[in-house]
Amino acid sequence: MEDLITLTIDGKEVKVKKHTTVLQAAKQIGIDIPTLCYLKEINAVGDCRMCIVEIEGRRGYIPSCIQMAEEGMVVHTNTPEVMEARKMMLDLILSNHPQECLTCIRSGNCELQKLAIEFNVSNIEYEGERIKHEIDDISPSIVRDTNKCILCRRCISACKKVQGIGAIDCVNRGFESCVSTTGNNSLNNVNCTFCGQCIVACPTGALHEKEEIDNVWEKIKDPNTVVIAQTAPAVRAGLGEEFGMPIGTSVTGKMITAIKRLGFDKVFDTNTGADFTIMEEANEFVERFTKNDNLPMITSCSPGWVKFIETNFPNLLPHLSTCKSPHQMFGALIKTYYAKKENIDPNSIYVVSIMPCVAKKFEKSRPEMEVDKLRDVDAVLTTRELARMIKQANIDFVNLPDDEFDSPMGEATGAGAIFGTTGGVMEAALRTAQDTLTGENLDKIDFEAVRGGNGIKRATVNIAGKDIKVVAASGLQNARKILEEIESGEADYQFVEIMACPGGCVMGGGQPIKSSKTRSEIDVRKLRADALYSIDEKSTLRKSHENPILKKIYEDYLEKPGSEIAEKLLHTEFAKREKYNIDIEE
Repeated sequence: MEDLITLTIDGKEVKVKKHTTVLQAAKQIGIDIPTLCYLKEINAVGDCRMCIVEIEGRRGYIPSCIQMAEEGMVVHTNTPEVMEARKMMLDLILSNHPQECLTCIRSGNCELQKLAIEFNVSNIEYEGERIKHEIDDISPSIVRDTNKCILCRRCISACKKVQGIGAIDCVNRGFESCVSTTGNNSLNNVNCTFCGQCIVACPTGALHEKEEIDNVWEKIKDPNTVVIAQTAPAVRAGLGEEFGMPIGTSVTGKMITAIKRLGFDKVFDTNTGADFTIMEEANEFVERFTKNDNLPMITSCSPGWVKFIETNFPNLLPHLSTCKSPHQMFGALIKTYYAKKENIDPNSIYVVSIMPCVAKKFEKSRPEMEVDKLRDVDAVLTTRELARMIKQANIDFVNLPDDEFDSPMGEATGAGAIFGTTGGVMEAALRTAQDTLTGENLDKIDFEAVRGGNGIKRATVNIAGKDIKVVAASGLQNARKILEEIESGEADYQFVEIMACPGGCVMGGGQPIKSSKTRSEIDVRKLRADALYSIDEKSTLRKSHENPILKKIYEDYLEKPGSEIAEKLLHTEFAKREKYNIDIEE
């Protein structure tokens, strides 16, 4: 049995394992110590000093997030002196922070604002000089407002330690210290992948998605525009949180009702687009596997991941599936098949993708994402943006009745639903690939080896008597490891799924932002992923190739997976990108 350390915190004795911090030990016995820069397993640097405590026998105040528990240690977390010192540190942070809470995008969900309320801050004692930073809003996905940065470095750790990118870092010294990029250039012009993990790590409004709400409202009000919404699977597993509902609550029906009440003409299910992706991707994989050509095949659904491989491993681009992501495929089908079927001028259709991802904003702007000069998708709203629109319209979301997606583009299978969690794309593709390879309708549909929260999941699945080595990775740091294995010849995979965001789309950069406290106490990823697996399990149809609307569209329009028309509408191409669109020596 592992030796335990005994210490006393606020008069309570607690036994903890070695290498446990005082902050963690306090949490173990229900003592809450305030934090700001701390983010579990991502950032523990003690910079903000909000978590300071007194330790008997030590001089001064000690940051509890980095102080390891020691045998016999006696800790005090809430003496009058500690409370006053924390308030002074908070005052100093606020003294160099814009007082724009009412108009800030994070108002009501800002950790700095919450602490100011808890510490009863009614005025700023240390008003001083401020440096005015220019707002970086050039990228299609992320806005960077350094004026609201509190130098907690959580975004830096998310970008560098979790994603392995390092697009941002702390520059300069002293009063002029700030978080910036190489040469203080826009995120658009450095090696940022637009995954948005910096946004969900940020405790304030210093980083946020580039909003498209006003553009969408304008189109909804235009009587000559047919505005069609499509919603990704992860959105329905996260949207309820923005209205106080428990994490992991599936709100599909309420979401549809809300979107219709906003004034959208039609509401379709991106899961239907995911079923088309699976048909094309499974066909592509079977062809490559049969010919042993360009293996492993790597999925291409995650735009942040696609930008990563284009930038960092362009030599491996031939391994990338040529399939567009589900919402881009679906947008192309809406403006071709659906427009023709409903006798609508495709030029009057405005497709709005509601996504858990800020990189989708970048993806829809790629030059390749159009057919015959018609953009596949016109606007991308994050889960958070949709919630803001619902609140703007004064809709009582929690008490809404359930509605259903519009026909005929609202029919989807359970396979489409699990796209939103890591391993889901692979599992959905394997369900169809196995039936294709065996020529049978097999009962096996759950590939549990590729499920779960591990950043890298390796497995060997046997289909039609052949072993297929697969791996599912989430988070770009893990993606790098897999690509290095492939590059060196160390690994012999046949099928690889990679998602840019750790945990997959349910933890995307456009999902509801949870505080550091919530993230340290609750497995948010698992709860959201469980909601999607539940949708899959309750679905009558759980294989993409069984979707009746999909069958009809192939029969009437696309002919078959991989056909000439399918290639034109549903596939794309990728190319090498430079890491920096700047002179980095300037």
